[in-house]
Amino acid sequence: MKAVVFDNSGTLISRYRAIKDLDSGRIYDHVSSIDLVDKHPHRALVVLQTDPSTCLINARPDQTIFQFITRNKVPFDISYSSSSLNKKDILTLIKDEKAMISDIQDTIQAVVDKEYNVQICSGSGFIMNTRTGHIEFTITAGGKIFPEVPRVVEELKRRSFHIYVASGDRMKSLEELASFINIPSENVFGTADSKRKREIVSGLKGTYRVMMVGNSANDILALKEADLGVLTTQQEEETPDKVFEAADVVVSNIKEILDIEF
Repeated sequence: MKAVVFDNSGTLISRYRAIKDLDSGRIYDHVSSIDLVDKHPHRALVVLQTDPSTCLINARPDQTIFQFITRNKVPFDISYSSSSLNKKDILTLIKDEKAMISDIQDTIQAVVDKEYNVQICSGSGFIMNTRTGHIEFTITAGGKIFPEVPRVVEELKRRSFHIYVASGDRMKSLEELASFINIPSENVFGTADSKRKREIVSGLKGTYRVMMVGNSANDILALKEADLGVLTTQQEEETPDKVFEAADVVVSNIKEILDIEF
């Protein structure tokens, strides 16, 4: 039996994002959150498991991010990190941090103002310095499914592939993705960091030959672990050399995986 494990943002969906640099106040839309984490030895990308378009946009802007999380018992996950830490560490580190909900709301508004065609909202979150506890960036991201994806998924199913999704995105957005591409919700794993993606691939290898399809540094461990690691560059962003080195095959469009002998 064979299985394909897909990353989401940049792999299945064309990703749009707004990232606010809290030191300068500037908002960027062509900066990779994964690259920002990789550029510093002590950074982590944290994803809030709440809907930006409802809960976050309507939250009091003058409360800190820590206050918002603790008062509302908002779940969150570490999506990508350059150092080892757990969720309890996050709350301890940002307890005295002054970053505000308004900083996240600024990124939500930036996505709205750009009039991006957001089909799936990956969510909002922040990048923090895990040594100082300083929240350095806030983020909102979403995207639109690449047009080739539904046909690719249906063809893979016709070929008797089992299809899974392992991504660092917000869980609710991944459930929406499963509905869009018509795969069982139980085949979508909860928000997964790099090590968790590798564990997922490793676990599936007990039953299947596994192809991993991803697009960035947070997929490296899973690409190496898979029987076949496929890097897709369809997002058309600069990809670090280490990601190319981890992959067995590179494609420029998701439909090209149908041509791979596996």
